[in-house]
Amino acid sequence: MDQDRYANIDRVGSRPSVLETNKVLRNTYMLLAMTLAFSAVCAGAAMAMGLSQGAAMVMSLTALVMIFFLNKVANSSKGILFVFAFTGLLGGSLGPMLNYYLAFEGGASLVMQALGTTALVFFGLSAYVLTTKKDFSFMGGFLMVGLIVAIVASIANIFMGIPVLSLAISAAIVFIMSGLILFDTSRIVNGGETNYIRATVSMYLNIYNLFTSILHLLGAFGGDD
Repeated sequence: MDQDRYANIDRVGSRPSVLETNKVLRNTYMLLAMTLAFSAVCAGAAMAMGLSQGAAMVMSLTALVMIFFLNKVANSSKGILFVFAFTGLLGGSLGPMLNYYLAFEGGASLVMQALGTTALVFFGLSAYVLTTKKDFSFMGGFLMVGLIVAIVASIANIFMGIPVLSLAISAAIVFIMSGLILFDTSRIVNGGETNYIRATVSMYLNIYNLFTSILHLLGAFGGDD
């Protein structure tokens, strides 16, 4: 999860034409689908190689650093390479986590439930915005505050190691990411985001954090540990 990716969450962009908005929306979902598939391949490769937690953390931190260069490449052809490198690193970093949950009794079912729930939430919320064209920009401030609180609590819990707090954070992230799916989709539909590369990265992060949090919750309540 990345704090800086949401730093400009309240920024309001200009209103492009319907044709331009539809083009951004179409390109965003096309690139998102490709990067999710690529991320899944990288996660599978990491699982097969038995990637360690340490290596996964390095990959996550590398991807985090890449966020700072997003705006510099978002309007160039390098942006496409950036997105695939970024999502590939985050996908690969999921390897140890997926291997951990797959080791549970019924682990494969657990992971599939998390994937299915994530897909259901994403498509359901996106379809709602696309159908109603409702503007969710008013949620920006609340989501930003919630995200900061979740990040601070996550860092604190690294040292405290309180299981109940960890579950509460995961539950909070599920709600925050759901809100961000509404917010980000609304920005595209209503012309607040006109760059499909930035939009793809935003959507990918929403889905990534939503999936990992749902998997954590399902693992806690349905796992064998």
